[in-house]
Amino acid sequence: MRSLHVDGTGWLYRVSPRLKLLTLMGFSIALFLTRDLAALVAATVLAAGVLSATRLPLRDIALRLRPVMLTISLVAAFSYLLLPVNDASVNLLRLTALALLATAVTITVSISQFMDEITLAAGPLERLGLLKAADIGLAVGLVVRFVPEIVNRYHAVRDAHRARGLPVRMATIVVPLVIMTLKDADAIADAIDARGFRGQS
Repeated sequence: MRSLHVDGTGWLYRVSPRLKLLTLMGFSIALFLTRDLAALVAATVLAAGVLSATRLPLRDIALRLRPVMLTISLVAAFSYLLLPVNDASVNLLRLTALALLATAVTITVSISQFMDEITLAAGPLERLGLLKAADIGLAVGLVVRFVPEIVNRYHAVRDAHRARGLPVRMATIVVPLVIMTLKDADAIADAIDARGFRGQS
């Protein structure tokens, strides 16, 4: 499987994963506490600057941003149609700034680091007997890892349809996509059970 993380040596990689995740959380909260356009523009520029610190080629960054930016563009289009211009601009800037910074974090934080932080954060709930922190960290890590893989599989199935001259319809793509995903999920579950990652006290 391929994650969004990319190995690197820039200053952003040397920042603690915990600090990056906490900063992302605080940044997202701050974005939705303000409606000032100047502040949101500044936040977007700041997030873009942080993303550039990953030192990835612009093309690679664009590939990672394309799915989320297409969604943001669609939301923005409806916002400008249905809401006042100021409100629509606020929504666009909030989502864009958040997407830029979140992309920077996913590039510089590995899946294992992310799982470690989630497990640590869930520790108090485990002490209350509500759940197992390691299981939560594992579950969240697998979800994060699966998202880009599912997208890649969708593209592979779509390209296979096009290569055979078949019409690309969601109804014909969903079934093989679900089957491949479930096969991967079964294989991963077997590997997890074989290594005893679940059910540990």
